[in-house]
Amino acid sequence: MVVCVCNAIREKDVRQAARAGHASPCSAYASMGMRPRCGQCVPFARQIIAAEHATA
Repeated sequence: MVVCVCNAIREKDVRQAARAGHASPCSAYASMGMRPRCGQCVPFARQIIAAEHATA
């Protein structure tokens, strides 16, 4: 599933960044060399990161 249309970031990429220790969408995107543009994806990315940290 695509999380960020502006940067073509997929859910698996956000999950992988969360597992690598990134705690915010901005940090996760920065690890991929990107940043949020329009911001529509940030709430969903936060949910994904929180879910990954909850299961860790």
